Amino acid sequence: MRILVINPNTTQSMTATIADAATRAASCDTEILAVTSSMGPVSIEGYYDEVFAVPGLLLELAKAPMLGAKAAVIACFDDTGLDAARALADIPVIGICEAAVSATAFIAQRFTIVTTMERSRLPLEHLVHRYGMSARCNVRAADIPVLSLEEPGSNARERLREEISLALKQDRAEAIVLGCAGMADLTAELRSEFGVPVIDGVAAAVKQAEALVSMGLSTAKRGAYATPIAKPYRGLLEAFGPERLATVSADG
Repeated sequence: MRILVINPNTTQSMTATIADAATRAASCDTEILAVTSSMGPVSIEGYYDEVFAVPGLLLELAKAPMLGAKAAVIACFDDTGLDAARALADIPVIGICEAAVSATAFIAQRFTIVTTMERSRLPLEHLVHRYGMSARCNVRAADIPVLSLEEPGSNARERLREEISLALKQDRAEAIVLGCAGMADLTAELRSEFGVPVIDGVAAAVKQAEALVSMGLSTAKRGAYATPIAKPYRGLLEAFGPERLATVSADG
């Protein structure tokens, strides 16, 4: 099967990190196609960035039929545009936050998400509540910009480690969830260092996407995720009207 993994920010180097994590998690007969959004912010840090990342995400997702993708993964821990994506697509669309907390619930009673910026912490707490995990999951921020994870000489990785140590001591966390797709390359190293399960949402999402496809399941198209009603969109968003976006796949 082919899984489309979409980085909804516009930083290609982060897509490379995500693609590597997805490929390592995938089964031998799964092909990972990782793509970078062509428009929007270079990183997604808070509600404002998230809104402007959604159009580019949907544009990439609209290409899924042409690409032969059987499922899609949104590789941002904010689960950016997840509901809109599920309404647009017939194939399963997995958010990495939902995938990560669901997977971790199988192996730990209490766990902590360690994310990047403080401004991202509250949105993630809202997601944890939505996914029914508030009683079991804390959210911490290491106060590091997303792109600093890739900057040589930054102290981002040290700050991440410090926050994980605090989560294990103060939250009594039994497992750690990495709250940013750009942390995916640290998973094995952190597991070894801290001696607890460390969960990367990209890997968790790929495995759950494989499972849904294996079971022959697709996104429900009645109620909340019903196909969007065809209507004109105007101004700068004219190209994102449902009937226009549907032509993206056909036109290539």
